[in-house]
Amino acid sequence: MKKWKINSWKNYPVKHIPEYPDKKELDKVLEKLKSFPPLVFAGETRHLKEQLANVVDGKAFLLQGGDCAESFAEFHPDNIRDTFKVILQMSLVLTYSASLPVVKLGRIAGQFSKPRSEPTETKDGAELLSYLGDNINGIEFNERSRVPDPKRLFKAYSQAASTLNLIRAFSHGGFADLKMVHTWNLGFIKKSPQAKKFKELEDLIADALAFMDACGINSDFNRRLKTVNFWTSHEALLLPFEESMTRVDSTTGEFHDTSAHFVWIGDRTRQLDGGHVEFCKGIENPIGIKCGPTSKPDEIVKICNVINTKNEKGKITLISRFGHDNVGKFLPKLIRAIKKEGLNVVWSCDPMHGNTIKSATGFKTRPFNNVVKEVKNVFSVHQSEGSFAGGLHIEMTGQNVTECTGGAQKISDQDLSHRYHTHCDPRLNASQALELAFLISDEIKKNSQYSKNIAQAAS
Repeated sequence: MKKWKINSWKNYPVKHIPEYPDKKELDKVLEKLKSFPPLVFAGETRHLKEQLANVVDGKAFLLQGGDCAESFAEFHPDNIRDTFKVILQMSLVLTYSASLPVVKLGRIAGQFSKPRSEPTETKDGAELLSYLGDNINGIEFNERSRVPDPKRLFKAYSQAASTLNLIRAFSHGGFADLKMVHTWNLGFIKKSPQAKKFKELEDLIADALAFMDACGINSDFNRRLKTVNFWTSHEALLLPFEESMTRVDSTTGEFHDTSAHFVWIGDRTRQLDGGHVEFCKGIENPIGIKCGPTSKPDEIVKICNVINTKNEKGKITLISRFGHDNVGKFLPKLIRAIKKEGLNVVWSCDPMHGNTIKSATGFKTRPFNNVVKEVKNVFSVHQSEGSFAGGLHIEMTGQNVTECTGGAQKISDQDLSHRYHTHCDPRLNASQALELAFLISDEIKKNSQYSKNIAQAAS
């Protein structure tokens, strides 16, 4: 760590970082960004790490969700509000079923850049650079749009700041008050099969709050009943930007990436000798590590040891993304390797990325049933291996999109074209996300109780 510097990642090979034609302009933009206010603060990051430490111990559950890739075109306060609503709803379902507090972490306020399978894209015989995210280039298929433009980072910063400002208002301004749970429902969900279940949950909570109020315990006197902690996260992919947002905490002398509370290393950029691991080992933020079928257990162990030298609880979240039919093949070996090394990690399940297929109608989609199967398979493996499945990581939106097939809405391949708005990968809509929460709530409850039994037996 003594050799680590804020820019030492440049001494290592890096993948999925674009070449900017005008490097002087990029340097000017990055230098200007260094003078901008931080988006999040060191104290907030430390608080999140404390909450994630509770997840490691089986005393809380992590829910991480939001857009695949945020865009400039879809930036609107209603969209931010609706995604926030769905995460609150899902958290309520999971909290009530598992009797565990839920750590709410959004893929929001900075999730712009995306690694792509191919560096270029071809249409009608024309080959152009792939779309890499709105903070790098444009989605329109023309040469001018696809050239990486440093000035886009200013707009991305501004959008992230505005999003955070609104989220903080929602989190602490009364919108998240449990007495307001009936206002969290979205219009189209009221027509969905989940509406009745959520209404029953609302009624149970209302009864509990009425009893507490009669005992003199209400949101007027207890802040925790009317506010929530809502944290932000994104993939730490575009390292020049992440470096520009990294600041020294004046109270501790520690480095914090102030672009988000939590950042993760993707499945394509977790090379042990790569720049992304090098950058993340020097910042104090909680770090996620995506683990896919190409993961080698000993490699993940080494990355954990490099980034989390003190084996600090809450520092590392391992996000598995194997695909529903590969969980049994890969996850047990990874769990055993981590347990053998005695590493403290949050185990989270990403059931989206390993279940992406191309539909008969040509759209990239994710069958809802396969998403549910992966989550249930992950919980089953953790229970058999004696570990705690502590998190869920999903790409979702509060909008009524048709991007993932199946679910109670019975979205078909033919329906995909109706409201397919994603700038990258298909997302669960609000109804599907809430349905997922109900469908896996029993698994979380069983896994939580199993974890408590193990802890009691050990003590």
